[in-house]
Amino acid sequence: MSLSFEGRVVLVTGAGGGLGREYALAFAERGASVVVNDLGADTKGGGKSSAAADNVVEEIRAKGGKAVANYDSVEDGEKLIQSALDAFGRIDVVVNNAGILRDRSFARTSDLDWDLIQRVHLRGSFLVTRAAWNHMKNQKFGRIIMTASAAGIYGNFGQANYSAAKLGMLGLANTLAIEGRKYNIHCNTIAPVAGSRLTETVMPPDLVASLKPEYVAPMVLWLCHEQCQESGALFEVGAGWIGKLRWERSQGCIVRQKNQPMTPEAVRDQWDKICDFTDATKPTSVQESLQSVVDVLSRVELEEEVSANPTAAAASASGINPTEAVGQKLPPSTFTFTHTQCILYALGVGMSTKDPDHLRFLYEGHEDFSCLPTFGVITSQAAMMDGGLSSIPGLNIDFTQVLHGEQYLELYKPLPTSGTLTSECTIADVLDKGSGAVILLDVNTYSGDELICYNQFSVFVVGAGGFGGKRTSEKAKAPLPPPKRAPDAVVIDSTTRDQAALYRLSGDWNPLHIDPSFAAMGGFKAPILHGLCSFGFAARHVLKQYADNDPSRFKAIKVRFAKPVMPGQSLQTEMWKEGNRIHLQCKVKETDAVVLSGAYVDLHGTSEASPENLTQGGGLQSELVFAEIGRRIKDTGSELVKKVNAVFGWEITKAGKNPAAQWTIDLKNGSGSLHRGPYSGKADVTFTVSDEDFMEVVQGKLNPQKAFFSGKLKVRGNIMLSQKLEVILKDYAKL
Repeated sequence: MSLSFEGRVVLVTGAGGGLGREYALAFAERGASVVVNDLGADTKGGGKSSAAADNVVEEIRAKGGKAVANYDSVEDGEKLIQSALDAFGRIDVVVNNAGILRDRSFARTSDLDWDLIQRVHLRGSFLVTRAAWNHMKNQKFGRIIMTASAAGIYGNFGQANYSAAKLGMLGLANTLAIEGRKYNIHCNTIAPVAGSRLTETVMPPDLVASLKPEYVAPMVLWLCHEQCQESGALFEVGAGWIGKLRWERSQGCIVRQKNQPMTPEAVRDQWDKICDFTDATKPTSVQESLQSVVDVLSRVELEEEVSANPTAAAASASGINPTEAVGQKLPPSTFTFTHTQCILYALGVGMSTKDPDHLRFLYEGHEDFSCLPTFGVITSQAAMMDGGLSSIPGLNIDFTQVLHGEQYLELYKPLPTSGTLTSECTIADVLDKGSGAVILLDVNTYSGDELICYNQFSVFVVGAGGFGGKRTSEKAKAPLPPPKRAPDAVVIDSTTRDQAALYRLSGDWNPLHIDPSFAAMGGFKAPILHGLCSFGFAARHVLKQYADNDPSRFKAIKVRFAKPVMPGQSLQTEMWKEGNRIHLQCKVKETDAVVLSGAYVDLHGTSEASPENLTQGGGLQSELVFAEIGRRIKDTGSELVKKVNAVFGWEITKAGKNPAAQWTIDLKNGSGSLHRGPYSGKADVTFTVSDEDFMEVVQGKLNPQKAFFSGKLKVRGNIMLSQKLEVILKDYAKL
């Protein structure tokens, strides 16, 4: 479905030419009422003319669109917004695009050169946006674009004034995104690369001509649409390419010790470690940034004395000694349960008799009565929650600082609905994350001698890092990012005010989830929901969406606990199907905060094939992709035929064998079909590519255009049809 802006009112500053003109035309073409603002000044801010804005308005109206001109300076922000209100009665979108240049080397930059740039770019964006802000708050909708620049992000000779203003706009946008969140006001920043009056002064003419503004405008329209939930982000965009930027920070190094002065020599001696981006963090808020400083204060205070061996001193201060701890076993634990515990757990993770599909997990008399697969964490958690950790040598930790970081659960057979299970827990590894320690606990759970399930608990001990240990482990079950496309399915489910009170009855008695005073000591306004409760919600969403609530289809689940959930909030589970693996991300619907990240559920299917197994067996990884495409064609072929109307041939090579496999995707005839081997008909376009490069393209690691120009991807036939492949590969491909 195409994106429409019918009923929306858009203000574009600096819209008399270049990017601004393109934005105005594009918004109007999709139904928006547009205020075309342009002072009509030259690139240095001199002069004034109404012609530029008038010409764009005439162009819009000639095409049947709605637009009015405004000739005020962006420093008169109230006047610009009043133009929108007078003409159209509201303001929904502000695109801060107006700009000038006064390039000088820093030594030659005058006060006027500096002030004019700040006034137009930064102050102008502030004044226009402030004038629109309350209108957007009252209507509970607003979209704002700030226009930064690569010069602001990276710096550029002769543009100190311009660079400072442009990065200032990014800081403004980030704060507006935070303040506007609860009012549905989103603010994003773009750093466009396009041919314009400004870029023609710093780019060769042929490059200016090829970097067309129409290759930037679609990004701006998407960010301003009501469907787009992105906010507080920075993007570089140009030539049809879009990239998202984020801050990265090294793990850093503490260079002072308790009761001793900090010296420049200590900084010098640790400089390589300070600048080492191995396992870099990616803070996204002031709170996350400050947490590192708070951790440092506590760690320095815990230090008893300076040792000649820094690693030993750090280990002593943190109370962590991996050499002693790794491989240690906790005392075995037993868990005896009946159908009552199974039902109580199902209720605790949000199941209800309101949904008939839930009855098989809530009624012991149901013909298919079953235990939810994620009950496997309940049967195993006693092994680590019964105080056994405190007896492990090398783990002298403050248990009030222990957080549940990640969880992996794998079932080897469906869980029984009653019985006695025995769990054995081993310290698999201990990692030094700088600001804390990560303890990996492997728990195997048995029914008699039969292995039923395996859990890996990943717990984070705040302030226990810095003991000189390793940062990563091959033993850790790694989280995986979701595919870079819209989710295939989304389920929204409400928790109740008493969700944590109910879930804790399954055995997690931590007062953090029930006692307001205890929660306050942890820095929370109220008791929070158990992370494993959200874990259970998400798992059952996948089970229903992709396995018809059949617990025998469930194989494994991995999640990272990102942020807390308050009882009563709604959980939004976004799912991406990739063969038998369902990637997922869980958010709080009310705040859009991600609470479960890097998560996935593995399901049993008709085939247990995986890319790794296929490769080891001499097969092709691409087989899984085409198998998934074939399944989707079977399900939605008629719709795909309408969208695509083409026949694609694929020749997949492997180790010089040409071709190792042939595939034909027919989305022109009937309801679509997938053929393997020689095809009797004629393909509209045929692609030849190696199995490895095909997978790189599908996974988004290799740009198709780069593959084509480098000779890795060969194309015969109507090359323009390749653009329609995105419908198949982006939305429906395995991997």
